Amino acid sequence: MAHVYSFFADGLEEIEALTPVDFLRRAGHAVTTVSIMGRRQIHGSNGIEILADALFEETDFADGDLFILPGGGTGTQNLSACAPLRALLKEKYDAGKHVAAICAAPSIFGSLGFLEGRDATVYPGMEDTLTGAAPQDVPAVTDGNVTTGHGPGAAIEFALELVRVLGGEEAREEIRKQVVFQH
Repeated sequence: MAHVYSFFADGLEEIEALTPVDFLRRAGHAVTTVSIMGRRQIHGSNGIEILADALFEETDFADGDLFILPGGGTGTQNLSACAPLRALLKEKYDAGKHVAAICAAPSIFGSLGFLEGRDATVYPGMEDTLTGAAPQDVPAVTDGNVTTGHGPGAAIEFALELVRVLGGEEAREEIRKQVVFQH
């Protein structure tokens, strides 16, 4: 199974941070939540406190297959301001590893040049931050080794898309059956 790193910062959108972790773990992947704040406790944008698994400065990312950025306005600002995270993302993207971001966080990929000539989505009204991309009005889109998601309401579809990226359509449908109510 794949090893996934999801990066947490104060101000993150909780549903966008935790839904991919939940779904990817259900699918059997190893997921490590990583704080960039210098402490494991993260203060979410809606007042929910989250305890990350690890600190950025104490983590070796050599075994990573997928690197995720949750959104949230302040959370995205904090992630974007973290120079070591930006350098790691660039290194992993250049090596062909999969990167993913939802809500406002795809703007970071735009600033790093990851979206040039790609389809991508972002929180409505932020399309101008997708430098070089063809903005899509969809819950989640994967183009090459980049997956982007629309916003909090798209967290389930974004997480399911990441399950598909790592495990295929059958894995996505298995998780969909487990977590989505069927009439």
